[in-house]
Amino acid sequence: MTHLGSNGEPPRPIHDPSVPSSARIYDYVLGGKDHYQVDRDAAEKVIAAFPTARVAARQNRQFMHRAVNALTALGVTQFLDIGTGIPTEPNLHQVAQAPTPEARVVYVDNDPIVLSHARALLTGTPEGRTAYIDADLTNPEAILSAPELTDTLDLKSPVAVSLVAVLHFLSDDQDPYGIVETLLDAFAPGSFLAVSHITADLEPEIITNALNVYRQSGVYAQARTKDEFARFFTGLELLEPGIVVSNQWRPGTESPTWLDAQVNCWSAVGRKR
Repeated sequence: MTHLGSNGEPPRPIHDPSVPSSARIYDYVLGGKDHYQVDRDAAEKVIAAFPTARVAARQNRQFMHRAVNALTALGVTQFLDIGTGIPTEPNLHQVAQAPTPEARVVYVDNDPIVLSHARALLTGTPEGRTAYIDADLTNPEAILSAPELTDTLDLKSPVAVSLVAVLHFLSDDQDPYGIVETLLDAFAPGSFLAVSHITADLEPEIITNALNVYRQSGVYAQARTKDEFARFFTGLELLEPGIVVSNQWRPGTESPTWLDAQVNCWSAVGRKR
């Protein structure tokens, strides 16, 4: 069965269409339809600075799909997806519930336009459950105490936390490492963390310019090095192949079709001991 977050209340108004939104920019880059001219203008400036931005976005999405498939194969049936973004099929619950119909998924985002599309995230299998929390990643305690979370997931059993292409929107001052630690501390041993994050390690000038364009559009974003990315997995056991560019994380039988420098995102999945 399904649940609507925010106590079933009607969605609040969407963002001011005169202000770019990271969710709508990402939707445009992925080829979606839920964006305004201001988002398209901002996205095109990012693409001009980072010509393979669409490749990077698709490869991040594919990393999420492969990570979820790998985790369901390990017996994981519970997922917390933070920074959900505008629904783009297949969504995480569809990937997880295909092999595991009883899988339970909780989505979290604080963008009103994502909330307005939340019903698309809440149509799962009869055996499983999905829920949506209107909350901000910078307040992990609010996420962890939300009834939509505690009513949907069994916190005594492992949970896979997905933070795909979201942590680079947090500054160091917002303590992203502490936020991740707070989230993982709440879950049982055997839980997992899946993360992807933009990096300037491979193409410093291109990524630096692209992030400057983001900031000029009013959307903060920052790259992190491989060592900085690795800090998110402190104390965790990394699944093979460890920390790699998104297109290199278990690409399957086919060789990756994109160069690492076209993707420019580190990805990894770790297990809590």
